[in-house]
Amino acid sequence: MAETVLELYHGSGGNKATAAGQPPRPRCPPPFLVKTYDLLEENEVDGGDGDGDSKRIVSWNAEGNGFVVRSPAEFSEFILPRFFKHNNFSSFIRQLNTYGFKKTSSKTWEFKHEKFRRGCKHLLVEISRKKCEPSMFPSYLKSCSEENAVSNSMEENRELIEENKNLKKERSQLQMQIAQFKALEMKLLECLSQYMDNHQNNKLRKLC
Repeated sequence: MAETVLELYHGSGGNKATAAGQPPRPRCPPPFLVKTYDLLEENEVDGGDGDGDSKRIVSWNAEGNGFVVRSPAEFSEFILPRFFKHNNFSSFIRQLNTYGFKKTSSKTWEFKHEKFRRGCKHLLVEISRKKCEPSMFPSYLKSCSEENAVSNSMEENRELIEENKNLKKERSQLQMQIAQFKALEMKLLECLSQYMDNHQNNKLRKLC
């Protein structure tokens, strides 16, 4: 009985040593970043000639150190559902923010991160979620950190408000164009109707 116990003990010890000797598992990049990278790479292949619909919607920027969403509406409708379980552009932006992406301009939906680059998928593992641990800092640093966070949030809100104004302006212009086209359509229909009436009257006169 004692020998059996010793054998079990040594056997378990050997297993532990083997397990301890195994190399650590490689880190995996966050699924959100992998999917975002993959959708850009796929669109590069699909729209490699520069005329593809997908590349017209979203693509890497010219330098390859960021990407641009040129049509948020089409991106939400056609691209997001293929890679994520939603079609919410605002949710996609919030996810980008949690990983430290920055919107480079208030006029375009261009996002950058120093570790997110075309052809450098291996760098994705170095991107992590932003963490806030105020308890680690003294009270005066905590206050400063909170003020900076509020300031950044206000800046993002201003950018979103400005973008919203631009979108409303574009929408108003499109509505005006649609109204003009409809008025032109009505005039053309009236001209066509008059032409048909005159043509019919001429036929009747000839018959008489």
